[in-house]
Amino acid sequence: MTAKERILSRIRTAAVPREDYFRTETPVQPASIDLFCERVADYRAIVHRVSQDEVSATLNRICEGRRCLVAADFEFVIEGAIADAGFTHAELVDFETTITSCAVGIAESGTIVLDAGQGQGRRAITLIPDHHVCIIRADQVVSSLEEGLERVMVTRPLTFISGPSATSDIELVRVEGVHGPRKLEVLVVKA
Repeated sequence: MTAKERILSRIRTAAVPREDYFRTETPVQPASIDLFCERVADYRAIVHRVSQDEVSATLNRICEGRRCLVAADFEFVIEGAIADAGFTHAELVDFETTITSCAVGIAESGTIVLDAGQGQGRRAITLIPDHHVCIIRADQVVSSLEEGLERVMVTRPLTFISGPSATSDIELVRVEGVHGPRKLEVLVVKA
């Protein structure tokens, strides 16, 4: 047995089978939604808790006076918003705000996951404009990453969003908007 084969053999025997990973089987509790909102806000995102009837009015208020882009198959009507028509990266820079839905929200980390599904659009539309507004229904919030991964289409490109884009240099000076939107707003739609 070669050294490479010995190493691979050790890795195979040390790997934990996927079915043994921690999983919770409990339905989403209001505490999970509260935790999700708290964690999202900890990332300096703005959180709006709204009813289904308040979504359009809230989106219209957020977009007032801004050049807004929505995913081509977005379900809500927003006055003056433009549906994505495959704009180039250079054209996307001219939009101030993008509004999308999402696939799932993870309470323990405050992470939003997009999987290019209904109302989420192309990845570029959520990364180039400086302001991203994301809508998540209460029934899309799960407790853990494991639960979240069970709900997304893993064959599609996944985007994980944990607050506005930010990075820090060696001196820990926070700079926002380097790798994506500088501002994130999340509408949590009550059940």
